[in-house]
Amino acid sequence: MIFGVLKDIKEGEYRVICTPMEVASIVGAGHTVLVEKDCGAKAGFPDEAYAKMGATVVETAKEMWERCDFLAKVKEIEPSEYGYLREGQMIYCCIHPAGHPEEVQAILDSKCIAITAEDSHRFGSPNCEAAGKQGALFGLESMLTINGGKGKFVGGFAGAPGMNVLILGGGVVGQGALSVLHALGANVTVMDINAGILRLLGDRYNQKINTMYCTKEAIASVLPQTDMVINCVKWPKQRKDFLIDKEMLKLMEPGSVLVDISNDDPGAIESSHETHHDNPRYVVNGVVHYCVSNIPGAVAYSTSVALAGDTLPLLLNILNNGLTEACVRDGFIRRSLTAYKGLLTHEETSGIQGRPWIRPEDVLGIAERKLDPAPPATTTRSTNFITCCK
Repeated sequence: MIFGVLKDIKEGEYRVICTPMEVASIVGAGHTVLVEKDCGAKAGFPDEAYAKMGATVVETAKEMWERCDFLAKVKEIEPSEYGYLREGQMIYCCIHPAGHPEEVQAILDSKCIAITAEDSHRFGSPNCEAAGKQGALFGLESMLTINGGKGKFVGGFAGAPGMNVLILGGGVVGQGALSVLHALGANVTVMDINAGILRLLGDRYNQKINTMYCTKEAIASVLPQTDMVINCVKWPKQRKDFLIDKEMLKLMEPGSVLVDISNDDPGAIESSHETHHDNPRYVVNGVVHYCVSNIPGAVAYSTSVALAGDTLPLLLNILNNGLTEACVRDGFIRRSLTAYKGLLTHEETSGIQGRPWIRPEDVLGIAERKLDPAPPATTTRSTNFITCCK
């Protein structure tokens, strides 16, 4: 199988899905690897390093899409790439299909095989950890007076108290933010809807953090004393309400900061909209918003190393065993299958967009086999089934 490492072209994106180390492993497994010119350059991996590990460097994206059986990149398929998609070709990347109907339509029209990376990580994506940790640091940067913030130092100085920070969501992203902010001396409150997670985090930090059950009313009660909010909640896309609406921002002091790491559209924060690294901030009702959608791209080397190492077993599973067998052996690959030769296979996308879908195990003809289990990627359910199968 010919495997290709694409150069990401999303604005402000510098990560790469495979470093030369993973290329060496894939070549060692007997596969041909093509890498797009400069795919890893911004992350610190020059073309020469890939060539040394056995990859062939290809000059253009067009040639990559034409020659490869299986392609991978970090972020979404951009509109300029839709025309390259072709029937039967596999593509692995962070598609975020439920929130991108145009991208989904292009995938279905092409009859390619698409796998959405964000649903495929058994132990949580390294991107999530990176987003939480680096997002917390960008929040502190946004708090600086020179960036429009109120100018509070995270851990305080002698005679000057430190920051009060509210983290919404105690998953991998929230835990990443918490680890940084607690270490720097912030007074942190974590809100979640899972009492088990709150108990776990309280014990982990020896009860030196505050934990609360997450409701809109609970958030409103602490906003007047909060210097920075970090949103790490994966908000169900069918919901039309908000955890923090624009009016609630007036409860915070001018120059307070809101970092929306989740950056869902629509999401839990009414005033949030996507920004980019070159112009990351804006102000609503006196609150400085930092809403860059690909925060990990700012630490491209470290995130690429972590993401590539985590993704390699999945790629090798597909390359060595074929997609069907890989979906039998790994339920997280199976649940992340988004489209198969013109058929939607992603339940959340069906539920949100109203498109009929077919279960991956049905379209692949493996429903009667013993399958590796995996929980659903989201809480969105759909019974809008396609009646045909493979």
